[in-house]
Amino acid sequence: MDAAIQTSMMLRIVFKLALRQTEGLMTSVFTLMGLTLSAPDHSTVSRRAVILPVIQPAQVPHGPLHVLIDSTGLQVYGAGQWLEAKHGAKSRRTWRTLHLAVDAASGMIVAQTLTDQDADNPSQVGPLLDQIDDPIVRVTADGAYDGASTYQTIAAYGDGIEVVIPPRSTAVISGEPDLPTRRDRHLAMIAEQGRLAWQAATGYGQRSLVETTMGRYKALIGPRLRARGFAAQQTEAAIGVAVLNQMLAAGRPNSVRRQPVIA
Repeated sequence: MDAAIQTSMMLRIVFKLALRQTEGLMTSVFTLMGLTLSAPDHSTVSRRAVILPVIQPAQVPHGPLHVLIDSTGLQVYGAGQWLEAKHGAKSRRTWRTLHLAVDAASGMIVAQTLTDQDADNPSQVGPLLDQIDDPIVRVTADGAYDGASTYQTIAAYGDGIEVVIPPRSTAVISGEPDLPTRRDRHLAMIAEQGRLAWQAATGYGQRSLVETTMGRYKALIGPRLRARGFAAQQTEAAIGVAVLNQMLAAGRPNSVRRQPVIA
């Protein structure tokens, strides 16, 4: 039953359908396939979305991963937005924050979390890395994740993990000159060579891949959440991530090196 609910929600998100329309589409597909199956009704899909099991991410290449982390805001369409659309009443917009961890080599999303708009970015580094079973060799994020707490969180998953996060413009070196931290070394390099040279030396430009993933999510899945409850919104975001990973896997060619033929 869980597979049927997930399939219904995937079709709803991909084609941007209402729940009743999704039920009709599933019924039509079963009819065309000659199957005597009943499609989940719209009320069941809405109710089960709250308790749907965690959707596992698609398989990523085994081995050390270079993880790119970023976040983006998703609008929640609630009662306040309905009043604004119908009657022009001013209302405060409600947002959710989608946090993604992307494998730099494959572009696959390997972890995701959805929080309210008040949650800060560094607090989600641990929950994202908890979802990754493969060893991590590097973590890259933007300046919003800068701070000693982020470095400490990442170090808990391996002392050898390289952290590439640009320090803020107001950042200062810690008070331990004999034992400089990774963050201190970044600050020293920026002070000596400049921020652009630091970006080139550390490969910080690869972070654009996770920004591209955010753009793909908003372009294909949408910039707002349809579900009303927070648990259902978390499921909706997880379904959207699964859809993006399947699209990426389906669109990637299986390249085979051709051996030269000697006549």
